[in-house]
Amino acid sequence: MNQVTIYTTPTCVWCNRAKSYLRENNISFVEKDVSRDRAAATEMINKTNQMGVPVLDINGSVIIGFDQYGINRLLGL
Repeated sequence: MNQVTIYTTPTCVWCNRAKSYLRENNISFVEKDVSRDRAAATEMINKTNQMGVPVLDINGSVIIGFDQYGINRLLGL
């Protein structure tokens, strides 16, 4: 089973597209809103050394932005 965490903000269009794509493919995920959760923001920055969203952590591999090809590759879609 895949472990997926997505770091988001409420106003991020690409975050919403990434979440919709995961839902369309029946991929469960944990969402962390970095605008409201300082610990999640720090965690994301420590993983990526950057502050932009979306960031997806898929089974320990990080994707920055909505990279459909990368998501598919890591999830075996």
